[in-house]
Amino acid sequence: MAMTAALCSALTLGGGAASAQSETAGLKRFTPEAMMGLYRIGAPELSPDARHYLYTRTKPNLSENTSSSEILIGEVGKPGSMRVLVSEGGHSPAFYDRDHIAYISTEGKHAQLALINIDGTNKRVISDYPFDVEMFLFSPDRDKVVVVREHELRNITKEENPDLDKTSGVIIDDLMYKHWDHWNTTTRQPYIAQVSQDGLLSMELTPVLGTDEPYEVPTKPFSGMEDLSWSPDGTKLAYSCRKKSGLEYAISTNTDIYVYDLNTGETQNITEGMMGYDTHPAYSGDGKYIAWISMERDGYEADLTRLFIMDTRTGEKTYLSEAYDNFVDAFVWMDGDRRIRFVSNDHGLGSLFEIDLKGKVTRTYKPEQADVTSFSGTGDVVVFGMQSMKHPTDIFCKEGKKQVKKLTTENDDYLAQFSNITIQERWIPTTNGEKMLVWAVLPPEFDATKKYPAILYCQGGPQSTVSQFWSYRWNIRTFASGGYIMVLPNRHGVPGFGKAWNEQISGDYGGQNMRDYFTAIDTVAKEPYVDETRLGATGASYGGFSVFWLAGHHEGRFKALMAHAGIFNLEAQYLETEEKWFANWDMGGAYWDKDNAIAQRTFANSPHRFVDKWTAPILISVGDYDFRIVSSQGMQAFDAAKMQGVPARLLYYPDESHWILQPQNGVLFYRTWFDWMDRYLK
Repeated sequence: MAMTAALCSALTLGGGAASAQSETAGLKRFTPEAMMGLYRIGAPELSPDARHYLYTRTKPNLSENTSSSEILIGEVGKPGSMRVLVSEGGHSPAFYDRDHIAYISTEGKHAQLALINIDGTNKRVISDYPFDVEMFLFSPDRDKVVVVREHELRNITKEENPDLDKTSGVIIDDLMYKHWDHWNTTTRQPYIAQVSQDGLLSMELTPVLGTDEPYEVPTKPFSGMEDLSWSPDGTKLAYSCRKKSGLEYAISTNTDIYVYDLNTGETQNITEGMMGYDTHPAYSGDGKYIAWISMERDGYEADLTRLFIMDTRTGEKTYLSEAYDNFVDAFVWMDGDRRIRFVSNDHGLGSLFEIDLKGKVTRTYKPEQADVTSFSGTGDVVVFGMQSMKHPTDIFCKEGKKQVKKLTTENDDYLAQFSNITIQERWIPTTNGEKMLVWAVLPPEFDATKKYPAILYCQGGPQSTVSQFWSYRWNIRTFASGGYIMVLPNRHGVPGFGKAWNEQISGDYGGQNMRDYFTAIDTVAKEPYVDETRLGATGASYGGFSVFWLAGHHEGRFKALMAHAGIFNLEAQYLETEEKWFANWDMGGAYWDKDNAIAQRTFANSPHRFVDKWTAPILISVGDYDFRIVSSQGMQAFDAAKMQGVPARLLYYPDESHWILQPQNGVLFYRTWFDWMDRYLK
């Protein structure tokens, strides 16, 4: 049977079908249990002298349903030279200087700041606070350090009912009383501690926020210490904060950059009037500039992330990345303060870039079928994490124009036991006359003379690139290793393909992006090695919404469906979700606003309105601590399917959230997924 040109090209890149069979024949299948045997490599940090790098590695213990982490150090010039610095009881390592490592020790009653020599000797705890230190950031001269801790918020129940000391009731007066996976009973805030001559931290702490500011720094749930930056002389601290509460917080993304002056105690908002997210402040080495990442519009959490700089002497602001049409995801000032290094996803691949102070962007490293996910380094030497659908994250090094070196090797021997996948890169015309990048992933030991079932992967976000990602939650290699061709479209509404492509999806749920899904699966299904009578679809979050929507519109294409944490009823979702800015922007507004044409179109396309057309067997999973898309959404969909006689199964986690984090729960998810897909597609 003749192969298509696209397949021939892809197999040439991947080594060829025949060679893939000969190289992998007899190797083990990459199962969910096998995936749990991998080390999970964290983001690297380069030492000040560029000779060493730090990272963490975590490994699940399936039988104990736990995970353990280690802190390691390696030499940049010696691949495979890594050694363990802290075997347990520590996290968040950072270079204190070139000879010492700072980290958070969890060996005592409370998590505290600790130091250890670069050779692993002289481990000592340098703080003794009656609370857990969550994060830290030393000043450039190392005589001060920011420590971040949790604070309890106001408890109305106790205030109004002091005699009811055993009541479990909670009185709530305002939004946001929940966020992603937790109830908002605490907030986290930064304090400044002095470092004494003997290296210990003072017990006296100076709050960065005022006593009347019950706000969070860094911003929950995803931000870290990249949202704070010391000035080079240690007299100022820049930080990102959304100084709003209640309903105002729930409907706005207006996060600003503030500069706290340690000498005067005064705080200045340097992004006043910039209405979207402003995050990641960073002073240049000479202190003349401060840079940050900015979104333009309030309420739009997936707006283009733009790189701004401000002259600290004049206050003049410059939109530095204006000529660059993709997201700036993370950045550092380079040595000399005339260039900035950043990582960005461009056409489905995370790459390294540099930008000068005139706004000229240069790509300095583009991986081949892989993603750069994180990096560290301000000079010629840069270390970075890189992953693909074939291989989990490893740490690599690039020095000037020299060849890229792989530094970490702990998973190599283990992975050599397992057959690998082949990845096709396809550019497919869309119904509106554009072209869409689609990854088609072929199973191990692929044989073009056979026919395979194919499964459409629907991306969450909704605005999240389908890059060369390695996910332990949605591991494409694991899915494909079950004998499936996985089809992963970068449909309209994902970053990396220009601002217009990314923004098309807002207010158009059920529109062009769904036509893109049909285009992708229909195109791949025409291949002679795909059995078009055995097609499925799967996805989570917006991907789960997509599966529910496709269930009522696929016209018999799919024989099996699976949705995790998906939106089923958009009207209920509008009120149930906690981040109201997301619902307002993406849905176009409230469902009761009858004069809002965009909102009315969105809610008219809610999947729950089309359940009468459901025919395909559907598996649904939910977590009870998911406050972004509450578990009742999936339960409604399950009930609707069963009441209509559509085969359905519900996988319910009482102790998981939007993500499934516990090792055994993760394996249960994959086993249930394979059982369902195998039952109806094989």
